[in-house]
Amino acid sequence: MKKVFLVLFLLLFAGATFAQVQVQSGSFYYSKDNANYTLHANQGKRLVEYEITFPKPFEKKPKVIIMPSLVDAEKATQVRYNIRATGVSRDGFVLLAEVWGDTQFHSIGGFWLAHTEE
Repeated sequence: MKKVFLVLFLLLFAGATFAQVQVQSGSFYYSKDNANYTLHANQGKRLVEYEITFPKPFEKKPKVIIMPSLVDAEKATQVRYNIRATGVSRDGFVLLAEVWGDTQFHSIGGFWLAHTEE
C-alpha cells in the first residue's frame, strides 16, 4: 500500500512540475535623464521604447502586464498616456510609453509582470 501511495505521489509531483505556470517580474523608471527620453518636451505624439530582458528566458512566449506606479507630469498640462508591451518574445519585450497633446512627463515608472498560461 505504501508503494502505491509513493508511486501516485511521484506521478502527481512530476505532472505538477511540468504544468507549472512561469512568472517573472521587474520594475522600470525612465526620466529626462535617460537617453532618447522625449516625453517631457514639445507637443503632439511622442513615444519612447526601452528593451526589457527577462532574467531567465521563458519556455514559451509569455503574456506581459504593465502597471504604472509613478507619473511625474507637468502641472499645467493634461495627462494623456499609454504604456504597453510590444515585441514580446521568450527572452524579453519592448516597453513602449507614449504621450500626446500637450502632456509632458518628467518621469514615469512602474512594474511589469510576465507569465505563461497553464
